Amino acid sequence: MNEQKKDVIDLTEVWKLLKTKKKVFFIVLPIVFVLSCLYIFPQPRYYRCSVKLAPEITGENAAGGLSSLASQFGVNLGGASQDAIYPLLYPDVVSSNEFVIGLLGINVKSVDGLVNTDYYNYMAKLQKKNPITAPFKKMMRSVTKLFASKDLPSPPNKGTGMSAFRMSKKDSELLDQIKSNISCDVDKKTEVITIKVEDQDPLVCATMADSVRNHLQTFITKYRTNKARVDVEHYEKLAKQSKREYEYCVREYSAYCDANQDVMLQSFISKRDELENEMQLKFNAYSAMRTQLEAMRAKLQEKTPAFTTIESATVPVKPAGPKRIIFIFGMCFFATFVTALWLVRKQLFTKA
Repeated sequence: MNEQKKDVIDLTEVWKLLKTKKKVFFIVLPIVFVLSCLYIFPQPRYYRCSVKLAPEITGENAAGGLSSLASQFGVNLGGASQDAIYPLLYPDVVSSNEFVIGLLGINVKSVDGLVNTDYYNYMAKLQKKNPITAPFKKMMRSVTKLFASKDLPSPPNKGTGMSAFRMSKKDSELLDQIKSNISCDVDKKTEVITIKVEDQDPLVCATMADSVRNHLQTFITKYRTNKARVDVEHYEKLAKQSKREYEYCVREYSAYCDANQDVMLQSFISKRDELENEMQLKFNAYSAMRTQLEAMRAKLQEKTPAFTTIESATVPVKPAGPKRIIFIFGMCFFATFVTALWLVRKQLFTKA
């Protein structure tokens, strides 16, 4: 019993001890408050814009109904579509280097009209920085460069000509920064796609959110219709070739008939019938290719997915962060907790 009593913390004694050390709090809290203000107030504001899409859900196999039922419980059976890239993989598509590089050439404008350039230059050269922390970050980069190993020679392509196969370290870091600003989430139950973009300028933020939506739709459309588009191009070539062969046979048959109108010899009649039959065969082949071409075009239209925009891009009015007041109060609360823990460390961690 005595040992159990010794292990119990007397909160009354702890509170009395903290009251006797209140001068420490009067010293620590103002310092933390001032340092928090110096850090958070020069921090650039950022805005957030979100777009929501509802993609067309295909059910081309017998498991479609079961997959739809399972999705209501947050389970994806992977049988609702025959696509290799189904909605749950869209976040991986948006975060891929090839997709992000496709966004670098988009023209963006700031809300005040002072910036009018492509997205690459905007992110690489026109980002606002915290003037308090910028010198320290620059110093840290200079120090790390002294100990860093030699980088490989930079590729010649820059900006919108950047290659995902080979890029410089600077471009790789820029892509990572853009990826952190762009997020794509898919609801497992409804498969609604939510695209969020953060940026320091509200107009650029809304422009990029709409551009990401457009690029994602284009990517999905190209992927789903790739086989059908190849078939359409193939049958277009066959139809054109069949038409040329048919027109050639028509000209040859017409010329032969015009040159031998009054000839009644059997050899000439047989030659005419042969040309006529050849012309008919070419016409049948051309007609079949035209029919097949129209069927492939209909299939291409059927494969083209439809998207419903549930929430379109809107220029945000209020900044999404940083939450300055919350940050300051959070730092003060954390400093109070750490200081109190330090002052009563003997009562808490020292056994009698």
